[in-house]
Amino acid sequence: MTYIDDPQTQKANMDYIRSSMNEPLLEKEHELDLARRWRHKKDERALHELVKSYTRLVISVASRFRNYGLPMGDLIQEGNVGLMQAAERFDPEREIRFSTYATWWIRASIQDYVLRNWSIVRTGTTAAQKSLFFNYRRLRAKIERIAESEGLNDTHRAEIAKILNVKVKDVEAMESRLSGTDQSLNAHIGQDGEDEWQSLLSDERLNPEEIALHVVDSEARSKWLNNALRDLSDREQTIIRQRHLGQGVVTLEALGQELGVSKERVRQLEARAMEKLKISIEDQVGIGREMFFG
Repeated sequence: MTYIDDPQTQKANMDYIRSSMNEPLLEKEHELDLARRWRHKKDERALHELVKSYTRLVISVASRFRNYGLPMGDLIQEGNVGLMQAAERFDPEREIRFSTYATWWIRASIQDYVLRNWSIVRTGTTAAQKSLFFNYRRLRAKIERIAESEGLNDTHRAEIAKILNVKVKDVEAMESRLSGTDQSLNAHIGQDGEDEWQSLLSDERLNPEEIALHVVDSEARSKWLNNALRDLSDREQTIIRQRHLGQGVVTLEALGQELGVSKERVRQLEARAMEKLKISIEDQVGIGREMFFG
């Protein structure tokens, strides 16, 4: 969906564009002098003149992204952010034109803005995904023009993947993503429907009652286990805690060395302790049921 500015905003944008286009171009030596004054002396007047002279570059780059349906004024402002970043980092001693250096920063800033705002769903995060997002339409149009057909087949998708060094499944995902539009969950189903799309979404999380029961059950199980552990000897408690209640499982051999008995003896003690726990917990559960149900 293309964003359309209101008349007042459109006028403000056009005034800004005209003003920018009327800014004088800088000679190379004057440009480098301004950059040096800002870099070495923090001369804000020099920075202001340098930046204003290249707002026309921002407008030129921003106009290439108008087809993404975002406000032109916002694209320009994001480009200005990139221009300021370029001015902050520009090294005049490298003897290159500021416009050459600033173009990359302007484009990168605008691209980041487009990716953040083109859709409510995050589109691309890696360099390869960004390249695919910004080049897919151009490559698709080129292929369709050469093939004299509409739409892509598997061969065309493989060609795009090869050119951009991405996987074919990434091209397929981007094709699907760019062919659709965001839809509000509050939108009604059908033209005359009263139900909203969000009413069809099920919440698979536990409801408050289930959460409460889960907490109660967990507390009851913990209480039963702690009571049962008290019926065990110190050696049996040590075995159960280290074999079943710790972060890691301690081997029978290691426990045997710690307790001064054989591995087989530890296994026997463990089996006896587990049986005691089972009987104790079953007795407690039976008592609990009798108290609850009367």
